[in-house]
Parts: sequence; C-alpha cells; structure tokens
Amino acid sequence: MLSREDFVFTIGYDGPAAVVDNQAKRKYGKLSTRELAEKGLFRAAYSSAVYSKDPKELIFVAGAYQRLEGSSAAHGTAEADLEGADPSSVDLTTLDRLFGVFPVEVTRAIYL
Repeated sequence: MLSREDFVFTIGYDGPAAVVDNQAKRKYGKLSTRELAEKGLFRAAYSSAVYSKDPKELIFVAGAYQRLEGSSAAHGTAEADLEGADPSSVDLTTLDRLFGVFPVEVTRAIYL
C-alpha cells in the first residue's frame, strides 16, 4: 500500500507502480486535506480525502470545489454550508471522474 503522500501526488501508473510527482510531494505532502483545498490543489485534496476514507473530508472538498465554480454554495464557509450534509447527497462519482482518482492497490512508486 502506498503512503498517503505518495497516493495524494500520484500522477499516473506504470504497470504495477504509481508514478509520483516528487517535487509536489516534498512541497505539499504534509498539508491536510483542508489545507490542500484552501491552496486550490483540489486533485490532491480529493486524493487525500479518498485515502482517508472520511466522508466529512470528501464532503468538504466537494463543497470547496462547488464554491470555486460559483454554484449554489457560493457564500459562507465550507463547514457552515456542509454542516450536517449527508454524504450520499454529494455526487462523488463526478469528482472521481473529474480528478481521475480511484483507490488502487499498488506497492511500488516511481518518483519523478
């Protein structure tokens, strides 16, 4: 299993190995899901939320991304907008496809 930092900054796969953006990993690897989203690194934030398997993190990233696009959650903080939100009400499959992030079992990483 890849470490959280390797999973978050995986940019693709070469057979059974993950290809990791080592420069981004060194620069942003210690940031939390929330901090990644606040910096506008939505793919990394979403990857972090997927890795954590925490529905609250997934909902936070989805809400932050929706606000960025100017959708219905255009004002207020993410916590206020999404407080008490039902994870099943957020269409995460759209974000899965948008960011191309899926949990994959690999044990090796190649660093670029």
